[in-house]
Amino acid sequence: MNKDVSLVQQLALLKKEYEYEKQTFQHDTEMMGIDRKVKRGDCWFPITVGRSYYNSLDRFVVEIMRPSGTDIEHNFEYGRQVCFFSQDGAGLLHYLSFQATVSFAEADRMVVELPGEGALAQLQSLERAGVQLHFDDYSYRVMFDALHHVIEAKGNRLAALRDMFHSAAPVSWGAESAVPLRLPWLNASQEAAVRDVLRARDVLIVHGPPGTGKTTTLVEAVSEVLRREPQVMVCAQSNTAVDWMCQQLADRGISVLRIGNPSRVTEAMLANAYEHRFESHPDYPDLWQVRRGIRQLYSLPRKGRSENFHQKIARLRERADELEMRIRHALFDQSRVIACTLTGAANQLLAGQHYHTLFIDEAAQALEAACWIPLQKADRVILAGDHQQLPPTVKCAEAMRGGLGRTLMEQVAHRKPEVVRLLRVQYRMNEALMRFSSEWFYHGQLEAAPEVRNRSLLDYIDDPLVWVDTDQAHLEGEAVPEADNEGVVLNHEQFVGSSYGRINKREAELTMQTLKAYVERMGRHRLLEERVDFGIISPYRAQVQYLRGLIKRDAYLRPLRAQITVNTVDAFQGQERDVVMVSLVRANEVGQIGFLSDLRRMNVAITRARYKLVILGSAQTLCKHTFYKKLFDNCQHV
Repeated sequence: MNKDVSLVQQLALLKKEYEYEKQTFQHDTEMMGIDRKVKRGDCWFPITVGRSYYNSLDRFVVEIMRPSGTDIEHNFEYGRQVCFFSQDGAGLLHYLSFQATVSFAEADRMVVELPGEGALAQLQSLERAGVQLHFDDYSYRVMFDALHHVIEAKGNRLAALRDMFHSAAPVSWGAESAVPLRLPWLNASQEAAVRDVLRARDVLIVHGPPGTGKTTTLVEAVSEVLRREPQVMVCAQSNTAVDWMCQQLADRGISVLRIGNPSRVTEAMLANAYEHRFESHPDYPDLWQVRRGIRQLYSLPRKGRSENFHQKIARLRERADELEMRIRHALFDQSRVIACTLTGAANQLLAGQHYHTLFIDEAAQALEAACWIPLQKADRVILAGDHQQLPPTVKCAEAMRGGLGRTLMEQVAHRKPEVVRLLRVQYRMNEALMRFSSEWFYHGQLEAAPEVRNRSLLDYIDDPLVWVDTDQAHLEGEAVPEADNEGVVLNHEQFVGSSYGRINKREAELTMQTLKAYVERMGRHRLLEERVDFGIISPYRAQVQYLRGLIKRDAYLRPLRAQITVNTVDAFQGQERDVVMVSLVRANEVGQIGFLSDLRRMNVAITRARYKLVILGSAQTLCKHTFYKKLFDNCQHV
């Protein structure tokens, strides 16, 4: 699909996506059992209710814990809406009437913002309580608002950017600097990108294929812009990406103010968080005392309140507002970078804020509507990402067909190729691993840096790119079944459910067998000493969970377990490992491959490895597709 979508069309398509997701959530809530919700990472049950308190932003919050020791990764994170329920003796669920918002979440503990102390009383009255993700209409509300504002904009910078991005109108550039920019620690394409970030008056795209140093380039660009501007805004689609940028910028000595809590609650992350910085301000103890006084006054019975009760409340509130604004202005004035997610840019803390330059990382994973939320606060934008990797998540097929998944980055790149700066040198993969992705997705324009071009784990020749044909491979001790007329033994995947997709247990066993054979060949002691890490990837959640169980129960791999990560393709975006194994799962006579036909997802999977990539899949099924046939032909076969 290469059609661009007008903002009016996007509004209609976004409404379709909203209704579809809302109805799906309601159906799942009614029909799906607790065990399945827990396994999906969308639910904790049972839970323990911990201490409650007012946080530094005067929000009433409560700690929620789940039993420790579970290996199920959850999907709770800052800003997500949740609801609470109880389960009766007959197994029926009864939901409380209010929704809450996650303030931050760890592995087995999270802090949740409640609508008030009355909500806590309801929660504490439950005997067998649980918490689950609720349908998130907040992000839709702020996207709808942003689209309406952009569509209605007239005679201002927002209208100018809108018209430029959605037409053939030319972009403008500043003059070349009299003193050429020299950044010798960057390669030529990275340096050119930073130079043109400084020149672009409207928009620039930093196109960063896997391993090409996109974050490094962005950090340099932010640093150079801050030599010329007092403050910039940095956004990304996910909390994880915002945290990563914040950490890299802070490591450079740049003062960062992170709006919204980080996804990983560490000291390094909290040091940049607005709430933490707010709490550390010298005026905060005074503010806390004033707020405490307000709550104490309200706790008095009505009959015990004095005649000037309302005047006291008004004076205290005025003092609290004064102190809060003083702290807020101080924090913003002291910070060079204001960082948040795209939807986080709608936070009331940012009301009235404006920035000359906005950086959006992960722009290729964000709906255009989400990008317009921070764009309303900026004069120009730098979009960074790779539209040949994971696209935005669109669940409604009709909305996807209509073009909702067509991102702002894609549309600008299509209409204005002159603003795209491709980073061409990659530092992750050896040349053999890189070549196929470069040729298929990037017109052969990528090159491996000299220091990684011939990298290998083994001291002798080791094929870096291998395909284990699961039609032909056999498990140890497995009786060889009768082959078909072509001599191929086809093993079948199983459908688990719409949320989990498919599973191929035999292929999972073959993955384990292949992994252990490679470990044996390398030597476990060497792998432990050199901290060689492994990634096992599958597009399907059911296969991921099954593989995790196999590894957990395998005594031979126990010493290496901390060095093995098993997860979906989506979860591996932005990550890398020394050795990667990809279990493709699909195996059927008719060549159906489902969402494996989304080749951008496969580009992520096959570009995570530094030294060696092993693909496991049914050649008979997958090679009916041109992409997989070409990939198969480029691999060594086992």
